[in-house]
Amino acid sequence: MQQAVRVAVFGFGGLGKGMARLIPQRPDFRLVAVADSQGFAFNANGLELTEEFSLNQPLHADSDSMISLLKAHGQEIDAVFMALPNLPVEFFAETVKRIADETGFEGVFVDALKRTEAVERLFALNEQLQERKILYITGAGATPGFLTTIAAVAAHSFVEVLDVNIHFGVGIGNWEAYKATVREDFIHLEGFDAKRVACMSDEEIAQELDVRGGLLKLVDMEHADDIILELAGVCPRDRVRVGGLVDTRNAKKPVSTTVTVTGRTASGSVGSHQFVVSDEATMVDNVCGPALGFMLRGTELYGRGFYGLITSADIMPRFSSQVFAQTQEVPVREAALTV
Repeated sequence: MQQAVRVAVFGFGGLGKGMARLIPQRPDFRLVAVADSQGFAFNANGLELTEEFSLNQPLHADSDSMISLLKAHGQEIDAVFMALPNLPVEFFAETVKRIADETGFEGVFVDALKRTEAVERLFALNEQLQERKILYITGAGATPGFLTTIAAVAAHSFVEVLDVNIHFGVGIGNWEAYKATVREDFIHLEGFDAKRVACMSDEEIAQELDVRGGLLKLVDMEHADDIILELAGVCPRDRVRVGGLVDTRNAKKPVSTTVTVTGRTASGSVGSHQFVVSDEATMVDNVCGPALGFMLRGTELYGRGFYGLITSADIMPRFSSQVFAQTQEVPVREAALTV
């Protein structure tokens, strides 16, 4: 039997704890480290969690925990799940650059990034990641990730994709457990932007949620599904729409999550595929489960000598778009994987 993938989780908020809760139920993985702004914990034999899914051992206090952890134990870690906040937008790329520059870590990274600009910034690091023997899979959570790749496969029924509509429903029993996620969602509300949200206190966020009855209606979000599907050749990014409804006071989803791909068939007809996500699958299920799947695939590719930056859709069947070929709109980028 193949040795379990030794996983570190960076960020121990709602998603980070959700991943730590899921890993013990997946025999291909072993949680060996976590790190957040307070410090890090490491155990080569596996970290243990309490019944409340808190760490059963104290964090080593460290203001530069991720760098310190990888410097001290990087050779005992195979893959990292990045559950870090996306505010400010440059934080992710700057953190990855520091890891590549300062730690010497070689392995696989998987993130659940949502914002298009944040993903675009990572592409500037592709050459550096290749040189450092790092394979980085971006946009590998729920959306982008799970739902994006559903759209990428569904596209193959059509000769032209006219529209991709991802509409999600999220229920959160306690918004404070997902502060970073809720803050990112606020950016997409009318009258808000990243700068304003970054300056808001938790109390101000809570007050704004009270005004809205705990519901966040998100329309035409800046979501990295657009750039990922464009890079995969499925359709131009302006044909990708992402939005949804988030209930920050109830665990039950306010609406079902759907992916609808509309396209033109070879016979000239226009039709749609629609995929409906189970209401019983939570945000953590739909982010962390697929992230582990992409991570396992990433470790297989890494073992074959592949390095660089790829997206979740790069691991799916490739779409040949006649529209891109005719208009020459297909985005050009160097091959991200090197051997």
